[in-house]
Amino acid sequence: MEDRTVPAALQPQPDDYDYDLDRALSAVVTLRTRIPEDAFTAETLGMERLGSAVQFREDGLLLTIGYLVTEAEEVWLTTADGRAVPGHVVGFDQVTGFGLVQALGRLDLPALPLGASSTLQPGDGIVFAGAGGRAGALAGRVVARQPFAGYWEYLLDDAIYTAPAHPLWGGGAIIGPRGELMGIGSIQLGHDPGDGKVRVLNMSVPTDLLKPILPEMLAQGRPSAPPRPWLGVSATAEEGRLVLIGVSRKGPAARAGLKRGDIVLAVDRQPVVDEASFFRALWSLGPAGVDVPLVLDRDGDRFEVTVTSGDRNLFLKSRRLH
Repeated sequence: MEDRTVPAALQPQPDDYDYDLDRALSAVVTLRTRIPEDAFTAETLGMERLGSAVQFREDGLLLTIGYLVTEAEEVWLTTADGRAVPGHVVGFDQVTGFGLVQALGRLDLPALPLGASSTLQPGDGIVFAGAGGRAGALAGRVVARQPFAGYWEYLLDDAIYTAPAHPLWGGGAIIGPRGELMGIGSIQLGHDPGDGKVRVLNMSVPTDLLKPILPEMLAQGRPSAPPRPWLGVSATAEEGRLVLIGVSRKGPAARAGLKRGDIVLAVDRQPVVDEASFFRALWSLGPAGVDVPLVLDRDGDRFEVTVTSGDRNLFLKSRRLH
């Protein structure tokens, strides 16, 4: 079992906060999921996933980061005092990356209410809370609010970056100065603020992004907006060029013959130089299913290819209903 303990020197202390710290931390539970061997994401994300989830409503509804629950056939929630309760996946949003889980038994925990994450600014003190009470939490600060582009065809316009970095970040809670849920931990990454010195930070998804889509996620498992076109590639910027570092074997790009190492020069003749420009150009063409004209460079050979995009959700196993 992984050590989920934060070093004592980094743990938050109750006297430093104007809210009941221990009560707030108790809303964060351990989340364990099991994914079928034949699931689309099993190879990349694993068949057993471990992270945290945060109860934000008294009825046992929890918020987490979506990759922990994508295609999950088994969900278990464990409180800080060791009680285990089964759960099921309510929904997952590809755009924000949020996942919703409903406890199928009584958690008997307080809810950590959603705050106004737009008010959280660089320099503000926060608690980054994983499961396990104070031992799973660290005292930190917001160091940046800026866009984040993920190689897996993912983009946030205004992500929350915090330090020091939490060692087990997935699904953890960003708790703001008033004891409210401001963000959900997504990844750990290196960040250069411009001085050439790389710091290790956590990137979290602001909870303001959940509020407008929550009713639809509860009703149908996902927002009703048309799904974005998806190619099934992993991409990164290298020296001003957008390079494919992975191509999903069963995805649209693989069917069109794209390969790892291909350089994407343009989307619909619009030049792209990094992940953000690539994804924005792709998504501007229309909903999933639209044809995507690309200009590629492969080993110095420049050519054009059209990929018929897909709906990423259709490649995933449906959530189990209870």
